[in-house]
Order: sequence, then structure tokens, then C-alpha cells
Amino acid sequence: GEAQRVKLSTELAKTNTGHTIYILDEPTTGLHFHDLNKLLKTLKTLVNQDNTVVIIEHNLDVIKNADHIIDLGPKGGEKGGEVIAEGTPRELANKFTTPTAQELKKCL
Repeated sequence: GEAQRVKLSTELAKTNTGHTIYILDEPTTGLHFHDLNKLLKTLKTLVNQDNTVVIIEHNLDVIKNADHIIDLGPKGGEKGGEVIAEGTPRELANKFTTPTAQELKKCL
């Protein structure tokens, strides 16, 4: 988690071209709860500057702030990897019964 944030900080210090794709694997791992909002603001800023941000994440606070979700499953490992739902957080919560959709219903 910490190494990834150092890499992200280094990348963010570079001149913004508005054409960068950022792929983050569980960026909230090891992140203090109070720093979550800072991360979300930073990610929104990147998107608002015409960059693309792809996040692999299990944290619902991050998931519910996504523009679009691709939910993979139905389970992990060899029993997963299939697209079982996709859409905005609200669409997932309203149209699907996946575990992610059920949890989103509770927090939206």
C-alpha cells in the first residue's frame, strides 16, 4: 500500500497531460481512514483533468464513488473472473443481486 502511494505521489508530481491512464490495485490497503477522503479527492482531480483512473478495490467507500463499476465473480480465484454486473453504483444497487450490489444498496 505505502509503496504504491509513493509511486502515485511521484507520478502526480509530473506535468499533467490529461491523457494518462492510472491503474491502481487496492490503493486503500494500509491507508489511514482519515486519508481516504484525500485519496478520493486526488482521484477525482485526475479524472476532471481528462485522465482515466482504473481501480481494483474492495473498499465500499471507494466503490460507491466510482463513475462505473465492473463487478467480477461470482467468487474468487478459479471460480471468478466473470463479469457478473456493471454500471454506475446506483445501477448496481438497483438492478443486481451480487454481494457488491447488496452492500452498495446499504450505503447509497
